Amino acid sequence: MSPENTRTWQNWAGNQQATPQRVVTPRTAGEVAAAVRSAAAEGRTVRMTGTGHSFTGAAVAEGVLLRPTALTAVRSVDTATGLVTVEAGLPMHALNRVLDEHGLALANMGDIQEQTVAGALQTATHGTGRDSAGLASQVAALDLVLADGTAVTCSPQERPDLFDAARAGLGALGIVTAVTWRTVPAFVLRAQEEPMKWDEVLSRVDEFDAANEHFEFYWFPHTEGCLTKRNNRVEGPAEPLSGFRYWMDDQFLSNSVFGLINKVTHLAPAATPFVNRISAKALGARTYSDTSYKVFTSPRTVRFKEQEYAIPRGELVPALRELRSLFAKRDWRISFPIEVRLLPQEDAWLSMAHGRQSAFIAVHVYHRDPHEDYFRGVEDLLTTLGGRPHWGKLHTRDAFYLEKVYPRFGDFRALRDELDPERRFANPYTRQVFGD
Repeated sequence: MSPENTRTWQNWAGNQQATPQRVVTPRTAGEVAAAVRSAAAEGRTVRMTGTGHSFTGAAVAEGVLLRPTALTAVRSVDTATGLVTVEAGLPMHALNRVLDEHGLALANMGDIQEQTVAGALQTATHGTGRDSAGLASQVAALDLVLADGTAVTCSPQERPDLFDAARAGLGALGIVTAVTWRTVPAFVLRAQEEPMKWDEVLSRVDEFDAANEHFEFYWFPHTEGCLTKRNNRVEGPAEPLSGFRYWMDDQFLSNSVFGLINKVTHLAPAATPFVNRISAKALGARTYSDTSYKVFTSPRTVRFKEQEYAIPRGELVPALRELRSLFAKRDWRISFPIEVRLLPQEDAWLSMAHGRQSAFIAVHVYHRDPHEDYFRGVEDLLTTLGGRPHWGKLHTRDAFYLEKVYPRFGDFRALRDELDPERRFANPYTRQVFGD
């Protein structure tokens, strides 16, 4: 375990910074425990970062910052049971490659794979799915270091309350050192992407949800244009995009050109509706199949800020219609499409889909654009529907609100009082969402 001189930390979007008192890179769970005990002796708080893909201050460290870059080992792979144990700092893209090499896969994923496994899990990263839920529902066990420096393992059989709380624990109950994933046999996904008009998508959203394993869509503000995405398992063999088509669609158009568009609309916001209409019309239908994680995830090089809320599934269409009406009432000029995803209910206490079938509405702005008025307007709408904010994406909710929308929120806080009474793992964000 070695202290580092470089202390300045910044997240991917550039909207969160920290200068902790000390930075340490532990190489083992034992060194994590030693760092926690050392921080306690000095009266400091301690947090472990991931790769900084949260837009909230979830990873901000005021006292001791633990970097996970040396905690990346694959501890075990059991192809018979599908149980795979990896250390907390292993990036999702590395996990995906390891699983694929052993004929395994995660049943569902979010749309990027740059996060560490612990960072993605602790903020309840999800994806979209009719039957397959988010990452928190694909975990078999967690290894944690608690505030007193002890190392524990929790699972449905061993400390089940801690397991249900810590799977989406924001690092507030302990520092995750390893995750045991419950994987499935590797599979091929067929992706069908098709432009569609707003009215058709909203009239058929229930049909698309029922008929597809994974359905999502994007709406381009100020237009009638949407892009629908339907992913379903097929026997294979895979029929991926050609190298040129992948480069043209996913690298050049979706990143290079889209980045240029956002630079233009940043300088000339009034041009946004016109530019969005061109973008929506430029989208073409495409169908391809590939290894599951290559279909679930896409490269994202244009930096942005994001807010996402989960609402009851039955409220989706009325919420979207009301959200669209806000564009007619407010002076918003938004270049980023609005993303809609669906998820079955989960049992992790702080999963955004806890106890209810959920729809997720995500709004974005270019990282250099102001977000406050837009995000606040969307948040005001979705919180009237009992919306739950994504823990890693910008929001203004506090404990007073959150305890009303999470049935097990009080149980989580009580467990935190028991395990971390001195708030060794606290930071400004945990103080906001938990109240102390």
